[in-house]
Amino acid sequence: MGLEIEHKYLVDDTSYRLAASEHHHIVQGYLSREHGRTVRVRTCDDKGYITIKGRSHGASRPEYEYEIPFEDAQQLLLLCPPPVIDKTRHIVWHEGNRWEVDEFHGDLAPLVTAELELPSEDYQYALPPFVGANVTGDPRYHNSRLGVKDEG
Repeated sequence: MGLEIEHKYLVDDTSYRLAASEHHHIVQGYLSREHGRTVRVRTCDDKGYITIKGRSHGASRPEYEYEIPFEDAQQLLLLCPPPVIDKTRHIVWHEGNRWEVDEFHGDLAPLVTAELELPSEDYQYALPPFVGANVTGDPRYHNSRLGVKDEG
């Protein structure tokens, strides 16, 4: 079983741009946003992926991700209800850890978040200077909820 353990933070400044070693264009949508499970379709540059995530337990949750043909991913994105997320991912290495800094475009701009995947729940790490508030447990910052209008 795949397991994702990650911490997510808001980003305070743009210093990550100069520190980044890679930049990727990502478009992603959700075929399912049910409570406790999501099915995401993503293109990253010229590759396609489908990802299934389960219910979170603290900072951990089951995750299964598979590469699919890019053209299939593009077609599946057309089946996703809005919003479809458009972002640039900047990869920043800080004290041996790989941070993913997502700069959101369109209606989600100017939101910028930073995520670090951890090898264990108790892993200790240093924060880069651009990192602000920890929003790991805040559902408002789950990608599957960003830009979704609340009903009711």
